[in-house]
Amino acid sequence: MCNQACIRFAENTLREEELRGRDVLEVGSLNVNGSIRSVVNPFRPASYLGVDIACGPGVDDICDIHNLIRRYGRDRYDVVICTELLEHVKDWRSAISNLKSVLKEEGVLLITTRSKGFPYHGYPYDFWRYDADDLKTIFSDFCIESMMSDPSCPGVFMKARRKAPFVELRVDSHRLYSVLTKKRRRDINGFAIVFFRTIRLLHWQISRLIPSSLKARMKKIIPRHALN
Repeated sequence: MCNQACIRFAENTLREEELRGRDVLEVGSLNVNGSIRSVVNPFRPASYLGVDIACGPGVDDICDIHNLIRRYGRDRYDVVICTELLEHVKDWRSAISNLKSVLKEEGVLLITTRSKGFPYHGYPYDFWRYDADDLKTIFSDFCIESMMSDPSCPGVFMKARRKAPFVELRVDSHRLYSVLTKKRRRDINGFAIVFFRTIRLLHWQISRLIPSSLKARMKKIIPRHALN
């Protein structure tokens, strides 16, 4: 899943010599509104495998991001692509560790994700927001070749290369901004998830009972997302 800005970033940063005859893995490959596969395939990679947690367009195999190493092995792919997925993964450390380790040394990793200011979008979940400094810290064990903000909405794009020799960085203490609690946290627990969903449900139920004229007035003093 990705938007047009994600696709343009891939077009501008991925080079033919990185793709032709290479093994490519796309994680979170369900094609909802576009796919990086359309950028890669014209360069004739040796293989292109798209994985996601559900069947659909662009999905060749069902695999959770936390099981990449177990299913495909370490040092397996020349290019790993992960667009618009990481914000939806509760255990982001495990997810990123799998992305790093399934990639070959000197392989290319392309990531796009959402930043603070992007609204909640639970498909089915939504937990985190990343900024450029987060990615610089989390991927300081990689060589970051390109990074930019999404020009269309809050988000960040990164292309990085795995170092050789590779020693994975531990990021146990790093805190990400949570869209659920509106502050930086190391982890999200079950209580925070239940509390957030309960508040959203109450907002939705209350909004159904409020006349449109009154709702218009309330939108001036209450955040829009609380009334939708």
